[in-house]
Amino acid sequence: MATNSSPYIFDVTQADFATKVVEASRERPVVVDFWAAWCGPCQVLMPVLAKLAQAYAGKFLLAKVDTDNEQALAGRYGIRGLPTVKLFKNGAVVDEFSGARSEGQVRAWLEPHLPRAADAIVTQAVAAERAGDIAGATRLLQQAIQEDPANDAPKLELARIALAQGKIADAEAVLKQLSLRASNEPTAATLKAQCELLRIVADAPPLATLEQALAQNDNDAQARYRLGARLLLAGRPEEALAQWLELVRRDRQFGDDAGRRALLMAFNLLGGQSDLVKRYRAQLSMALH
Repeated sequence: MATNSSPYIFDVTQADFATKVVEASRERPVVVDFWAAWCGPCQVLMPVLAKLAQAYAGKFLLAKVDTDNEQALAGRYGIRGLPTVKLFKNGAVVDEFSGARSEGQVRAWLEPHLPRAADAIVTQAVAAERAGDIAGATRLLQQAIQEDPANDAPKLELARIALAQGKIADAEAVLKQLSLRASNEPTAATLKAQCELLRIVADAPPLATLEQALAQNDNDAQARYRLGARLLLAGRPEEALAQWLELVRRDRQFGDDAGRRALLMAFNLLGGQSDLVKRYRAQLSMALH
């Protein structure tokens, strides 16, 4: 298949893949089409990809890998069927599909990964926040949301800044505007967990007071619940998880199973895959059965 003369479309080999794809993807997305001359669906898909590369005028690059000539490269990326298309961003594969697709289907696949006009405003807002101009950052993010309502990036940044200012209700209101896809991703889960944690301690006594209350009455579920939140905020996650696990064991009725919900919230905040979280997930599972 002949190489298009477009500056946005080019062939790559194992020798230049790291430079033209991996490193280049740190600047803008790179779509890699793994194809072969004998592959009928490849012949159908390539014109679609080429048309879009031209239409988007450099918002992404299209790299083509002839798998007959680049078998080692195809093997490295686990190519089992042709065509296979992988999208690289920031040096890594972030999405992919196999088989021929229509132009509309490829557009829908591409769009979430491409730079948008509002992204530049988000960059300005983050710079303003770092310079201490919180009000300016907030105005810029609200502008970005108004100009590009389907873009989740400014919503996530606005929620983060609101939380940093202790404006829990504002953050929660913005998070409710997220798309279903963004709402289920780790960044949103973490922000929602932060909202919940801050709500727990919004009117809670200081840590030492809660420890004293629990020492005087080991069955004080409210004190134990709030103590867990204070401990987590104080950078003592294992002690926090221990308090909430004990609450699950003692009183599932408190706060409509608040101990279990607090543990799940903490798991999101702590990353979900750490040894500490795995250990307490297992203990929670045992406590619930």
